[in-house]
Amino acid sequence: MFTGMPPWGWISLATSTILVCWQEFRIFRIGRESKKREELFQIVTENAADMIALVDVKGKRLYNSPAYKRILGYSAADLGETSAFEQIHPDDRFKVLEAAQQARTTGVGQKLEYRIRHRDGSWRVLESVAGTIRDEKGEVTKLVIVNRDITERKHAEERAEHNSFHDTLTGLPNRRLFLERLQNLFNRKQRNPERQYALLFVDLDGFKVFNDTMGPAAGDQVLAEMGRRIGSCLRDEDQVSRTGKDLSTHNAVLSRMGGDEFTILLEDLKDPSDAMRVGQRMLAAISAIFLVEGRELRTSASIGIALSTPAHERAEELLQEAEVAMRRAKALGGSRCEVFDEAMHTRAIGKLKLEAELRHALEKKQFRLHYQAIVNLKTARVEAFEALLRWQHPEQGLISPYKFIAAAEDRGLLVSIGRWAIEQACRQVCEWNAAHDRSDVCIAVNLSARQLADGDFMNGVGAALRSNTIDPACLHFEIAEKVAGGDPRQTARVIANLKKLGVGVILDDFGMGNSSLITLPQFQVDGWKIDRSLIGEMFTDRAAAEVVELIIFLARKLNMTVTAEGIENAKQRDRLCELGCDLGQGFLFSQPLEAEAAGELLRQPLRTQVAAWRH
Repeated sequence: MFTGMPPWGWISLATSTILVCWQEFRIFRIGRESKKREELFQIVTENAADMIALVDVKGKRLYNSPAYKRILGYSAADLGETSAFEQIHPDDRFKVLEAAQQARTTGVGQKLEYRIRHRDGSWRVLESVAGTIRDEKGEVTKLVIVNRDITERKHAEERAEHNSFHDTLTGLPNRRLFLERLQNLFNRKQRNPERQYALLFVDLDGFKVFNDTMGPAAGDQVLAEMGRRIGSCLRDEDQVSRTGKDLSTHNAVLSRMGGDEFTILLEDLKDPSDAMRVGQRMLAAISAIFLVEGRELRTSASIGIALSTPAHERAEELLQEAEVAMRRAKALGGSRCEVFDEAMHTRAIGKLKLEAELRHALEKKQFRLHYQAIVNLKTARVEAFEALLRWQHPEQGLISPYKFIAAAEDRGLLVSIGRWAIEQACRQVCEWNAAHDRSDVCIAVNLSARQLADGDFMNGVGAALRSNTIDPACLHFEIAEKVAGGDPRQTARVIANLKKLGVGVILDDFGMGNSSLITLPQFQVDGWKIDRSLIGEMFTDRAAAEVVELIIFLARKLNMTVTAEGIENAKQRDRLCELGCDLGQGFLFSQPLEAEAAGELLRQPLRTQVAAWRH
């Protein structure tokens, strides 16, 4: 009857059967049919090949089928009533939580893949779908989750990919072939060390933002075109490879270390400067205009160069050094070549340590939010707080974001940290409003370029609003003017979607970015926040004072709020009041505080400031 049913059909069928059985069991649990219905539910779940779990809305396990013991090694006694998320891989927990939230909200589960820990410590890959159980009022009270173990299938796919020597997108050699060629070259040069060679590591600047904005198909076109351009810059004996989806010409080797990364191996250099000349040729070729979906676009690249030396003990060291040099080029603004030196090595070691500690901090929940008051300059009343990220390091104490935010963004961790910050900020403003019998206290959260480009960003915002029952108008996002101008079209789309949710948007660090009066209208923001450097120079630099006056004048003409940050003395405050500035923030009112101390500011106006207001 079910011949030819796709594998996922079995899970859907199983889920439907379980839900029907459970609902019938619940409806008839009182009466003569109760025992039969209970037996039917047990027969279906206990004989199912897939793992079946019943959890409450908080993720607590209520029932686990015997298949858990067979597949993951856990008995029902082992799992007990623990959280269903404890065994899930830390990198997959956010998407599982979001899928569970969607199932609770919509009543419809989505297919999901995630990793879960086996009792022996290994990771298994599960394909899962959730169904809902509702009470008499129609509210979701439980989730039925059907999990299928697809670990072997995933391993087979990975083995097939590993065994392939060429990239399907471009036909160029892949990482495995590249590393073999590098090792062979290293072995040859060990026997003949006077002949030098070089490795160039190429990374396209801003490719992730482009890929998230234009879509993967457009991204593939760019990668294929960049592979052709790099190949055109090389001599026949040069070796080229792409790391990520892998590209090359001739005997090139491609490494999948990132979708927009390429490596070039140059043999028998007559002079080390030859490597730099090749790099400069590639920069020129990459930066030429190209067409994608009928649009003229430009891109650039950061290139790191490592030269072979007798000190290298392993072939991989050259690849590592080239990558370090590439990251140095990117840190200096991109569109340039950098040659590896020992100072870079020292910095790279420190950066690798920092990245490892950041991952650990995210897993161990070491991040904190501090809150700085935003005050109504006319009434001295606290209207909002800006949420400021801190890292509670177990050894170094509280660490400012200026010391770790760049590393977090560079390694893709800032999106996950940002999701946590939004959720935490929403929860905190709910607590403040409830504790102080208010409904108008707002919270402002800063957004990075990575978050603006994240395709799942809006889902995360919606989930945070729903889970905390917060009025969307109480949540504000601050986007730095420089970040907004980096990709104006994408920024405008995100702002428009946030406005549909009813969320407020503020253009931060205003007056110091590269926005023009022509481009500003496309950002449908609620207000501007004047950069602190302008406030600090109001009485020492006439140009800064005039810019502040102009910003406040324009804001009032456009019916937008304007906030001045970095107010440190009464003279600055009084002048801003004269100009009609709405809100102020700075050490004159309050430094960033922990949640409890910040909440105390809501009990009454900042009395120490009121007298000066009313002189």
